[in-house]
Amino acid sequence: MIRFNVPPYTGKELEYIRQAVENKKICGDGDFTKKCNEWIEKKTGTTKALLTTSCTHATEMAALLCDIKPGDEVIMPSYTFVSTADAFVLRGAKAVFVDIRPDTMNIDENLIEAAITDKTRAIVPVHYAGVGCDMDKIMDIAGRYNLKVIEDAAQGIMSEYKGKPLGTFGEYGCFSFHETKNLSMGEGGALLIRDEESIEQAEIVREKGTNRAKFFRGQIDKYTWVDAGSSYLPSELNAAYLYAQLEMADEITADRLRTWNKYFDAFEDLEKAGKIERPFIPSDCKHNAHMFYLKCRDLKERTEFIRFLKENDILAVFHYVPLHSAPAGQKYGRFNGEDVYTTKESERLVRLPLYYGLTDADSDHIIEKVKEFYK
Repeated sequence: MIRFNVPPYTGKELEYIRQAVENKKICGDGDFTKKCNEWIEKKTGTTKALLTTSCTHATEMAALLCDIKPGDEVIMPSYTFVSTADAFVLRGAKAVFVDIRPDTMNIDENLIEAAITDKTRAIVPVHYAGVGCDMDKIMDIAGRYNLKVIEDAAQGIMSEYKGKPLGTFGEYGCFSFHETKNLSMGEGGALLIRDEESIEQAEIVREKGTNRAKFFRGQIDKYTWVDAGSSYLPSELNAAYLYAQLEMADEITADRLRTWNKYFDAFEDLEKAGKIERPFIPSDCKHNAHMFYLKCRDLKERTEFIRFLKENDILAVFHYVPLHSAPAGQKYGRFNGEDVYTTKESERLVRLPLYYGLTDADSDHIIEKVKEFYK
């Protein structure tokens, strides 16, 4: 069976974990955590990066730092993972869902303004498949209405919009290093902070509400509880695993792009024949080959397609069930406007296996069987 995903492994992970153990520092914020933070800062140009236990927790931190309160509203797409909404729902806010663009599956930037009320506090664009949202339009809207922008760039590391890394436009950006992502630490994430004046408060929130980070830098002689916070520090063992992959991020991305481009070229004729649709990458976006998907005619065809591939030892999967249709989405959110594309497009989309190290033999087999199904 060709698996849908295989977590990346470069060969240095165990050596770095051994070093962390020998350093006798395996809790958070050791040498490897600092190396990861510095790598992200250098790669993205963000003012500060803080490794976290997950992208979910990075988004929760952003919600705390934006002072989201009960009764506030936060605008986001419904076609996203539950964590995008959960981070704000936990603060008592209402998730306001708007429709997506059918070409990129990203939030439709032209529908955001109509969803703004006097309770709106933030916009959360989700960069689906590592393809950037229209951040020019989103930042313009946020500026005119004095709203915070928190980028859900869970899938977006190594991707850019108009030459600028995803996660660096809004006040905060959130990366994921889950095992399904291009670069992984098993479970983990990072919070990117744009404005220098927000760094100290972010460190406090991340360190259980204490000023412990300043203490370890020698800026104060003792640390204490100064505000509300939680424990968002990942283990040094996870950070050591991740750092081995950050060192090879360019090679990992290039390998994934090679497979992505191979799929894209192979299915051109099927798209021209009207059988499927391939991913669309806007000209001002540089993507990271996080996923390769096809769009079938409808839900019935997709179900048959996934079953056919499984019978031929290929594990392909669909993706999100729109949040506004879920019980919690109906309880904690509302859909603004009409659901023209969110549900329809989500029911057509199927993701093919794509991971670092996928062999040519396996990708050839996948391409052959996709074409066989549509023949």
